Amino acid sequence: VLGGLIIRKPGAALFVELVAASVSALLGAAWGPLTLESGLVQGLGAELIFLIFLYRVWRLPVAILAGAASGLALAINDLILWYPGSAVAFASIYIVAAIISGAVIAGVGSWAIARGLAKTGALSRFASGRSATVEA
Repeated sequence: VLGGLIIRKPGAALFVELVAASVSALLGAAWGPLTLESGLVQGLGAELIFLIFLYRVWRLPVAILAGAASGLALAINDLILWYPGSAVAFASIYIVAAIISGAVIAGVGSWAIARGLAKTGALSRFASGRSATVEA
């Protein structure tokens, strides 16, 4: 979500998530190459929301939706790969928790980071930094 909010180009959220997953995998994540697959899925979740808004709306509600979609994609992926045949109660709680944490951490958190970076001038080369701050 953070990469999408800062770069504001199609594919940015996916690219940044894949870079993060690659670093995690190279540093020895317990899931090995599946770390890349998880990064792909999460990046696609966020990218879908930015696409729905045609890469033109960068406000907090869109960031929250992108984070929630990333969390939902993660939960579905994990339930298929790691928890097949889980009880409905477990799957439901897992999905809700992933959506909420994605919305809060990836959505609100990324929006706050992007806004803070924009205020410092560190993003002046990006559209997100040329506007005085990231939109509320």
